[in-house]
Amino acid sequence: MKEKRKTQRRYLLYYMRIYDTATRKQIGNLVDISSGGVMVIGEHLIPEGRTTHLRMELTHDVAKKPFMEFSARSKWCNPYITPNLFNTGFEILDLAPEDAEIIQRINTVFGFHDNTPVN
Repeated sequence: MKEKRKTQRRYLLYYMRIYDTATRKQIGNLVDISSGGVMVIGEHLIPEGRTTHLRMELTHDVAKKPFMEFSARSKWCNPYITPNLFNTGFEILDLAPEDAEIIQRINTVFGFHDNTPVN
């Protein structure tokens, strides 16, 4: 499969919790992030093309606020190597400028390895 991502993502050392704001339920933990998208690992299969309003918990290391919210569309969902878990890739649809800066800090503080596709 040809890589369609336009921005580089980095794997993270710290997995922030991600919630669906409509249900207030945790959908998973952040695996990698860029200003264009996020990858989340969670217990549920999320259908491709679903638009969801997400809330991501933040730490004081990267922001003065406790969370950020944004809308995202699921682009793909695949089983993870661990049974009963799924990786889901989301495209971020709206992002406040100050939240783009927080994403940069997340990658600087918690990023440890570029997420490069295997061809």
